[in-house]
Amino acid sequence: MSKNLSPSRRSPVPGIYVAAITAVVSGVSIFVNSYGVKDVPSPLVYTTAKNLVAAALLIAAWYGGARARRQRERAGAGVRGPRAVTSPRSMATATSVRRWLALAYVGVVGGGLAFVLFFDGLARSDPAAAAFWRDTLVLEVALFAVLILKERIRWWNLLALALLVGGEVAATGGVGHLAARPGEIDVMASSALWAIEVIVARWLLRDTSPSMVASTRMGVGTLTLLVVVGASGHWNQLTTLDARQLTWIAATGALLALYVATWMTALARTRALDVTSVLVGAALITWVLQEVAGGARAPSGVGLTLIATGTLLTLAANSAMDRRRRRVADPS
Repeated sequence: MSKNLSPSRRSPVPGIYVAAITAVVSGVSIFVNSYGVKDVPSPLVYTTAKNLVAAALLIAAWYGGARARRQRERAGAGVRGPRAVTSPRSMATATSVRRWLALAYVGVVGGGLAFVLFFDGLARSDPAAAAFWRDTLVLEVALFAVLILKERIRWWNLLALALLVGGEVAATGGVGHLAARPGEIDVMASSALWAIEVIVARWLLRDTSPSMVASTRMGVGTLTLLVVVGASGHWNQLTTLDARQLTWIAATGALLALYVATWMTALARTRALDVTSVLVGAALITWVLQEVAGGARAPSGVGLTLIATGTLLTLAANSAMDRRRRRVADPS
């Protein structure tokens, strides 16, 4: 029975609330990135630089946490985590191979190649169309979560998905502007790759710490991006960034590190479908910040209302389920 215990059982903060924090961080990050990316000539160079900052922060946090745990254990004051269930060597080897392949996917594809596809597509497509195809991620995750992770889709999940997708359609101006242009195909491809990453990460997080998965994603992903930068002839731009550009990169890199850390923590504690649904709410945070800054024209109010309703429904339903689970676990 111990092998089925989720990290959420050991944490005072339910995963759905961590997902809400991730959505806030994402909304702020999108807003800040909209300014920072304009100061760097190449989106690829900008993405690589800020991902490098995020990787350094996450790896440092992972190393620091692991070192602190070892020190507590040596002092006899720490509590060791649950030990893995002993299995035959062949089964353990197969599991190890699958884990390494999964980590490789999260790092090389999720943290590297998908970023290249997305930003290349964004540069060659209509922004509204790109935003719509990016946000189809929630539907792809829902499909994969049901088929692969065997997550149960409830009535309120269906209603929330309808509200979220309807809100995205309204917020991006309908579907009349959509087409299978090369840039949009790249964005769709990146969305599909990230949807698969969510499923792979959720599987990994059953017995791998969120800090390790987050560090692998950004560490290996950044190495992949550095290879792409070198192959595309942008290395000089990366090594000659000025102080203003580095300031933007430091800020957005720190936000990215916080996003990935909380996202992986949320995935470790609750269902992939619910985490991804809540993350759609990041659009609301970005819109509020744009309004305060007097930036771009706000999307449809109807669309934002639908997104808000779908996000709140997911939060409320998960909160109610969590309370019921707690009552069953501790009837006193």
